[in-house]
Amino acid sequence: MSIKRYRVFSEYLKEEYGGRVHKISVDAGFSCPNRASNRAGAGCLFCDPGGSGAVGIDRALSVAEQLEQGKEVMVRKYKAKRFIAYFQPFSNTFAPVPRLRALYDEALAVSGIVGLAVGTRPDCLPDDVLDLLTEYHRRTDFWLEIGVQSRHDATLDYLRRGHDYTAFLKAYAGAKARGLKVCAHVILGLPGEDRAAMLATADEMARLRVDGIKIHLLHVLKGTPLGGLYEEGMIPVLDQEEYVGLAVDFLERLHPETFIHRLTGDGPRDLLLAPLWSLKKWEVLNAIDAELERRDTRQGAKSRWPT
Repeated sequence: MSIKRYRVFSEYLKEEYGGRVHKISVDAGFSCPNRASNRAGAGCLFCDPGGSGAVGIDRALSVAEQLEQGKEVMVRKYKAKRFIAYFQPFSNTFAPVPRLRALYDEALAVSGIVGLAVGTRPDCLPDDVLDLLTEYHRRTDFWLEIGVQSRHDATLDYLRRGHDYTAFLKAYAGAKARGLKVCAHVILGLPGEDRAAMLATADEMARLRVDGIKIHLLHVLKGTPLGGLYEEGMIPVLDQEEYVGLAVDFLERLHPETFIHRLTGDGPRDLLLAPLWSLKKWEVLNAIDAELERRDTRQGAKSRWPT
């Protein structure tokens, strides 16, 4: 039983499977609408040219080979036995259904894989893709991870997302109508957003009662349009104390039953411009725990939609 003051996703997995379950990220060669078919476009303002989460993935390998390689590491380090295949970099539903089916089936055929997590954008979830994902929801422990980032259209426009918040609401409604579990990704510290704006996103995630959430801090990476703006002195970043306070504020506003998949992030060391404190991931997580204790509060304590 977790002693955390928020609902930890990894604890759910441990209880569900009788032991730790580790995610293995794979790069299946997808692109996204902002980069066209060859990954060469400008992309979102903050996006790493290699795709979010692409660090350490050998793209020359097949999906199955990447998973086998990842398993070797997890078995050696943690004696792990169960794994979730995480289709992470770029938009992993941005392809015709037959190709998606072949790649997802390839992942599930690897021994020890007990689930799939598929990361994508709201504008890459047409009905035929959602119908396909429903098949996997029935077959395995399936999570659909959607990049929301913010509920504010002005922010999404500034980030060059190429879609508005209504696109997320449409995708979310389609996913929930089919019974899919959805993990929403949001970013704290986005340009132009103050505390009230960020907490409005938390309130919206609580209203929707998303199944899971990943809370990221804004990373500024080399080789991104955001990086160029930062180097010109046009983009402020949060310090650790600010982020910890905001993360706790955000947790307090969420629905108490939402699984917390992530509370911080650490960008690639060789690409990270700021904030450098984010590299000390466990220090940040411990500080969030300490702030929850100091306030004697917990996830959902100030939710406007507690039930």
